[in-house]
Amino acid sequence: MRGPLGAVIGRYTSSDGSEKDGIIKHNRKCRDITFLIIFIAFWVSMIVNSSFGFNQGNPLRLTYGLDYEGNVCGSKHRHRDLTKLELRYWLNPNQVYENGLKDGEHKLANARTICLLDCPAPSDDTLNWVCDYPDGEIRLKMSDWVDRNYDYFEFLTPEMRNSSLQLQGPCYPIIFPSVNVYWSCQYIARASNSSLRHWQQMGGVSIEEDMIIDKSIRRSLNSRASVLKRYVADIGKSWPVLIVCGGLVPLFLSIVWLLLIRHFVAAMPWITVVLFNMLLISVTIFYYLKAGWIGNDAVTPIIGEHDPYFHVYGRELTHVRGVAILMTFISVIAILTSIAIIRRILMATSVLKVAAKVIGEVQALIIFPAIPYAMLAIFYMFWLSAALHLFSSGQVVQNNCNNTNCCAYDLVLKKVNCDRCCGYSIRYTPHITIAIFFHLFGCYWATQFFVASSATVIAGSVASYYWAQGEEAASPEIPFLPVFASMKRLARYNLGSVALGSLVVSFVESVRFILEAIRRRTKVRGTTPDHWLGRMGYYTSRGCLKSVEWTLKSVNRNAYIMIAITGKSFCKSSAMATELIMNNIMRIGKVNVIGDVILFLGKLCVSLFSALFGFLMLDSHKYRDSHNKVSSPLLPVLACWALGYVVATLFFAVVEMSIDTIILSFCQDSEENQGNAQHAPSLLLETLDNNEEDVQRLTH
Repeated sequence: MRGPLGAVIGRYTSSDGSEKDGIIKHNRKCRDITFLIIFIAFWVSMIVNSSFGFNQGNPLRLTYGLDYEGNVCGSKHRHRDLTKLELRYWLNPNQVYENGLKDGEHKLANARTICLLDCPAPSDDTLNWVCDYPDGEIRLKMSDWVDRNYDYFEFLTPEMRNSSLQLQGPCYPIIFPSVNVYWSCQYIARASNSSLRHWQQMGGVSIEEDMIIDKSIRRSLNSRASVLKRYVADIGKSWPVLIVCGGLVPLFLSIVWLLLIRHFVAAMPWITVVLFNMLLISVTIFYYLKAGWIGNDAVTPIIGEHDPYFHVYGRELTHVRGVAILMTFISVIAILTSIAIIRRILMATSVLKVAAKVIGEVQALIIFPAIPYAMLAIFYMFWLSAALHLFSSGQVVQNNCNNTNCCAYDLVLKKVNCDRCCGYSIRYTPHITIAIFFHLFGCYWATQFFVASSATVIAGSVASYYWAQGEEAASPEIPFLPVFASMKRLARYNLGSVALGSLVVSFVESVRFILEAIRRRTKVRGTTPDHWLGRMGYYTSRGCLKSVEWTLKSVNRNAYIMIAITGKSFCKSSAMATELIMNNIMRIGKVNVIGDVILFLGKLCVSLFSALFGFLMLDSHKYRDSHNKVSSPLLPVLACWALGYVVATLFFAVVEMSIDTIILSFCQDSEENQGNAQHAPSLLLETLDNNEEDVQRLTH
């Protein structure tokens, strides 16, 4: 049977009327040490895993393509400096055409590509050329080659000219205009009549003019792998946006929200509900703008100036439109839900008043979340850099191709070379995929660990307030600097329990993610169960897993409170918290739920404002048309939202854990004193009494 919690936190009054010191410093020991060791080993593994990414990866591969030598465009290599040459250009239009044929043997990855500064354009009165990198007898510097618009046809020997007319280089005619689509020059299937006439007059081989030449490159750029790489690259390019909108903005808003709760608690539930709906509608409108359904500012894959009548399809636009539809549905549900809970907002005000009083008494609680915030900020910067390198850590290898259409003139060998003229590609091995998933799991576990540690410290501080002072006792009874005392207890005794709790949530969430990925893949392949019984079990399992995840998060939060109060292990604390709640569910259930709803809406307000500010920053020229253009605002905005939500969770935990800790302490206080809590604040008693009256009205 549990002992009195008053003996654990602060002071308590014994049966003989004398006051005794609490045993918080004498009756604790380290708990769940095994899981703390596992967590430390996991961090060591994370560092080793990240070092592999830093050693093998190159984030530029996520944005720029490879040339025919296996060099990444836009970067400096040992034998060739391509720092400013970021655009990939396919030299031979016939190779691109053959890739688009259904029975074509030539793959676009084997087509000859070089890196250019800009996409070349055909001339109206003559024939322009794009020549291979200067080498051998062509004694030009790379800078001179660029200044000549990549054209040194006049310097070619008769043998080289004849080879060029056979589309084997070193120079290739510019017959088709091209446009910069995600740092690749995509052909426009609209041949220049003047250039084509000059080519034919010179005796050049036949060049195909079919629309396939347009679709071939487009299909490659819109492949799932290419889109995923661009999304990951967008995160790297928009790191200033993530710092401002995912770090500084939610930090400022969370502190402001806590101060407003402290001084204007009566108005905050109403402000939160109204502001939430306004922000949700605003974010939805921004998605409509980027989807092209409002105005002319749709997401476009084309970079820089181009013909306004020429449009290129990008898979990113489809994704933005899908999210816009989803946000519309969420907005409608949110508005209807807000209307439904209007009558319960007054109850939330009473609950928040209790938390506001705690914040006023233990003022260090407002400042404390800055500590886990700083730790998480450092971790996220390291994690993001490692993630970009891991995603780009494949090996650049030369392809195996059996056709002879890749033959090209070699300026060094001074002849047409057909040996190993295949292109290069980035090959990802299975262990890289495992390393990426391990890295993602590590991010989620670390985030849950920091959030749980913060919640445990806050719970310990608030419990000290409740049991040592309550409403009537004098302030000297409150332990000196309770926040730092709670931090010390966490670091000394309870890190293993926090590691276990965060691992449980992370594991369940990972399982749910894997099952969802399997569901999507089976849906694409058309293998979803056809029988109604199979479909029912299929969707029921999804719902049950989501419910288990939500329940675990709720149980964990209460377990952290009992860990902070009693110092017991995670499992025992979970059992104690569950028993207390179930014994008092009718008395505290509605109060707790309504308070949690308002706090959840408050977190969403902060995160939605972060997302909205992210939209505004990404709408600047820097991220629209210049070197740092993001393919879509979708993932950076989602990252801003997620980071904003994490930051808000850290700071809102001050209020959330204050309410939950006081309610759990109240339940234990009532059990110890035959249903008459001795330390409960009067505001809490008043709120619970009002809740009981509401329940009685409903039952009668």
